[in-house]
Amino acid sequence: MKPSLMSDIAVNGETISAALIASEAQNHPAPRSKPGAAWMAAARALAIRTLVLQEAKRLGLVPDPQEVAEGQVETDEEALVRQVLDAALDPVEPDPASIRSAYDAAPDRWRAPTLYEAAHILFPVKPGDVVALAKAKAGASAVLTELQRDPRGFDNLAREHSACSSRDNGGRLGQLISGDTVPEFEAALDALDEGSLTPEPVGTRYGLHIIRLDARAQGAVLPFEAVAPRIAEMLEKAAWAKAGRDFVARLARDAEVTGINLIAA
Repeated sequence: MKPSLMSDIAVNGETISAALIASEAQNHPAPRSKPGAAWMAAARALAIRTLVLQEAKRLGLVPDPQEVAEGQVETDEEALVRQVLDAALDPVEPDPASIRSAYDAAPDRWRAPTLYEAAHILFPVKPGDVVALAKAKAGASAVLTELQRDPRGFDNLAREHSACSSRDNGGRLGQLISGDTVPEFEAALDALDEGSLTPEPVGTRYGLHIIRLDARAQGAVLPFEAVAPRIAEMLEKAAWAKAGRDFVARLARDAEVTGINLIAA
């Protein structure tokens, strides 16, 4: 059945109200161009949770909350969801051959961190601030044009325009390693040749950056023995995730659900 936004759904006769779904939707970010995506994600999440809790009731489980962090204990519902999954899921543990195969399939994935030396000029923009974004674009474009005429002026322009504390050092960020910066910034570093500037300002959650890459040293491929435990953990998590999806799919196939198509989801 094609779901209708802002309407109740039902799982085996148990109603999940549109108001509850709307409240849950706040926890599911979605693009502005797809306003119904957050609502649909919330509806699916609540329907799946209801299915699992119904399974807990069928099994006669009694909540056994556990401490998940210092001073933080599961709610009864969280405990029941965990207990159902613990009882239902038994994924196959990765064996040495599958771990080795995963390494051999993509050894470049298992490298030591890349080292970068870089500098930037930051034009700050708070997320959603359209006026600040327009101002930052104008300022960044003007500075970038000036740098393209005379790259040697980077230090002075960073001291004059950058909103980052690195401006006192001419915008230099020192030595960075993979993961030190946000993904958009690191992707820009990876795309640059040493000594070059980004051809246009790079947007991140902090604003717009003009970035210069001074040096890069790509990390070497790590030996299998060094990364085997990480690969095993990755494969184990993937196996648990697949087992969870399969379990929920089985529950959905046997359930009477109206207002949303859980099987397709």
